[in-house]
Amino acid sequence: MALKLPSLLLPLLLQLLLLLQPGASDDNDFVFNGFLGANLSTEGAAEITGGGLLELTNTTGQRRGHAFYPAPIRFKPSPPGSPFSFSCVFVFGIVYNDTQLNNNSIAFVVSPSNKLINSGGGGGVRNGTRNNSTDNLVAVDLATADSPDVAGFDENTIGIDANSVRSVNTTAAGYYAGGNGFMNLTLSSGESMQVWVEYDSRDMRFNVTLSPSKVEKPRIPLMSSTINLSEIIKDKMYVGFSSSTGLLLASHYILGWSFRMNGQARPLNMTALPSLPSLPSPPPFTPSSPSRPFPPPAPDKPKKYLALWWSVGGALMVVLAVTASAVLIMMRKKKPAAAAPREEERWDMGYGPHRFSYRELYAATGGFKEKELLGKGGFGRVYRGVLPSSNMEVAVKRVSPGSKQGMKEFIAEIVSIGRLRHRNLVQLLGYCQRKKELILVYSYMPNGSLDKLLFEGRGPGLSWYQRFQIVKGVASGLLYLHEEWEQVIIHRDIKAGNVLLDSDLNGRLGDFGLARLSDHGNDPQTTHVAGTMGYMAPELTRSGRATKATDVFAFGVFLLEVASGRRPIENQAAEGETVLLDWALSNWKRDVIGECADPKLMGEYPPEEMELVLKLGLLCSHQLPAARPTIRQVMQYLLGDFPLPDVTATYMDMTLLDLPNEEMCPLTVSSPTCFSTNSLLYGGR
Repeated sequence: MALKLPSLLLPLLLQLLLLLQPGASDDNDFVFNGFLGANLSTEGAAEITGGGLLELTNTTGQRRGHAFYPAPIRFKPSPPGSPFSFSCVFVFGIVYNDTQLNNNSIAFVVSPSNKLINSGGGGGVRNGTRNNSTDNLVAVDLATADSPDVAGFDENTIGIDANSVRSVNTTAAGYYAGGNGFMNLTLSSGESMQVWVEYDSRDMRFNVTLSPSKVEKPRIPLMSSTINLSEIIKDKMYVGFSSSTGLLLASHYILGWSFRMNGQARPLNMTALPSLPSLPSPPPFTPSSPSRPFPPPAPDKPKKYLALWWSVGGALMVVLAVTASAVLIMMRKKKPAAAAPREEERWDMGYGPHRFSYRELYAATGGFKEKELLGKGGFGRVYRGVLPSSNMEVAVKRVSPGSKQGMKEFIAEIVSIGRLRHRNLVQLLGYCQRKKELILVYSYMPNGSLDKLLFEGRGPGLSWYQRFQIVKGVASGLLYLHEEWEQVIIHRDIKAGNVLLDSDLNGRLGDFGLARLSDHGNDPQTTHVAGTMGYMAPELTRSGRATKATDVFAFGVFLLEVASGRRPIENQAAEGETVLLDWALSNWKRDVIGECADPKLMGEYPPEEMELVLKLGLLCSHQLPAARPTIRQVMQYLLGDFPLPDVTATYMDMTLLDLPNEEMCPLTVSSPTCFSTNSLLYGGR
């Protein structure tokens, strides 16, 4: 037995030695905890530094670098079929000479070749000016600057590129930090960050997750897209990294890398990874041209001139002080009565929001820096900020002086929501007025606006449960505005873009710049047409009068877009599907209303809830204002307190033209008294 022991231990020792190497394991499962001694195929500026970093580009401008695992990896079975699932983890860092400047990008690449000689554009992967339909490239791009040659890329953006210069999905860099919501990250911060790239071939689900290197993998991916890679991925492909720089100086590094086919990539040993070089200090100042030396110091003046200057200066100071005192006394004697407050400030005295100083908001947003920008539109820009006094995160809405939201709307928003308190309404914390500049301060909603998740693919996709809770939450907030507050508030701009999501993905209705108030029992006094195309009730174009019913109409369109994942107007949609409301009504008439469900939900929803939301959306969006349910009835239907009425196609087809004076026909869902038979409402499908 003593003779056999070494022979038994030898394979175990060899296996242990392999695991200790930088690039351990076979071609389908490898890990590099640093790259000292690693065998990689490099090209361009890429090289392995003495400290074990994979440096893709150095501080030379306009350079590209590529580094690939040396052997091709089989991505499809034999005989060929659908591609395998795969998983990748890597840590990267971008170091600039000037951290305020940005540059191009870095990319993880799956390519049929380990040579990208003719590449350019994002991450040095492709040239955006040509057709790439035959490139068979898949890439995850981390762009630190606008990429004019790669469509869809802005500064500090991550995107999935599947064989096209137009990315399948792009989103701002950041991560979901549990209860703290979405946290922004700056790719060019000089700090190391970790990226997880995962493709599930069964569901065709492509996930990308990002976090600081010291933070564990977030449970919610940054991006999640459905992509069919069958026609893009070849039988064998190379995996690696590509990077490019522009005119600015930067170094792009990979600190560690793990990859696995048909399984979860092994985690990196973060303590074993090499360190990023620190940001270089600015060089000491030296004169730019020795031929133009600094002038020699002037010779000392005689002391008698100094005494003279002191005497003259002292006399002048005395004269100025006496003059200033005299002017002050005269002004006090002639001081007029205090001026009346300006009209736009009188509302200020009776309402609750706090008035912030401009200095405080300037400091909170870092001087309204672009990296803190949350969104922008015709009204102006919204920034993320942290109040210095309380360390509270806030959203700061800076209204453009020439925007459609001027002083009148600014006052309306403060008066409307300054004292509102409801868990499904965005809380206004205060305001600031500086000369002609108007600023509003809200509670910060870390998950942004609902339309970004529904239509732009930012962040994780919303489940049906989350969508149904958001719908009920917004309905509850609207009920509070219409019936439960001390006055009636007509919102006038209900849409997915004005629904914000807090850290728990609760829906909160915001943006009250178009809101109108009235006492209960009275109509709001407005004849100005306002709202967003696709959400505006048809009677608004006739009378211009906003009512509770016009809010309900917009809420109905909102229900349809949440259930279908479509915008109210899709110009690129197929014929007959451009207008969401018309398309949904057509499907309902054909008894296939379920076909309106968002395909991204993959059928994972209770059919009865989906049908309820779609049919209720159509009922709320009826052409006749009196035929729409009240928001209280809507809430009862959503909570299941009452069943949704069964209506007929004839009932849904009625328009304003069928009713010359709808004021004289108080049609409601519960009592259709204006029609000769109740079968219009209850005898249908």
